[in-house]
Amino acid sequence: MSDVDVEAPGQPGRRPRGRPGYDRDTVLRRAIELFNRQGYDATSINDLAVDLGVSKSALYHHFDSKEALLSAALDEALEGLSSAVAAAADATRDESAYDRLRATVEAAVHILVAHLPAVTLLLRVRGNSPLEMSALERRRHIDEQLATLVRQAAAEGDLRDDVDPEVISRLVFGMVNSLTDWYRPDGPIPPDTIAAAVAGVLFQGLHASR
Repeated sequence: MSDVDVEAPGQPGRRPRGRPGYDRDTVLRRAIELFNRQGYDATSINDLAVDLGVSKSALYHHFDSKEALLSAALDEALEGLSSAVAAAADATRDESAYDRLRATVEAAVHILVAHLPAVTLLLRVRGNSPLEMSALERRRHIDEQLATLVRQAAAEGDLRDDVDPEVISRLVFGMVNSLTDWYRPDGPIPPDTIAAAVAGVLFQGLHASR
């Protein structure tokens, strides 16, 4: 059965059946928007089908369950953040840990801006299912990598030593994550400007006095 109608030649108003008219990425974008607006647990596949104006079978053409949609959304957010932190951790040792940490923060801001709806959804996950628990564990691993970088920068004397590295890493991610509450990519502040502003505010306060 078709979920999208295409007008048949010579038969105005007649629309033959065909394959779903939304590609996989569009379905995922709309699902993320709906999950953020209504809450994941309160949203059904039928809600998404109604929002898109298609049948549930059209959605199953791309994703076999609501959980599969959530998994794809969380992967989008986590893979970007994980890549940014891992790149800094693996960077050449010619760069100081402080420089790598600052670059990581700026990269994380860019990733958040580019994937704002998916990151927003990630931050709302509370571990209500094995999938959500796995996402929280991946987030903790990212936090640990960042904390390691913070400890290295403190050991090199570039970060103030009167604040615990774990606290610093939480402050860093806390400030970056707070952008989901107010930043809008289509607003007047471009991504490069907001990334530089976040890094500037954070590291002016965290840099060790010489």
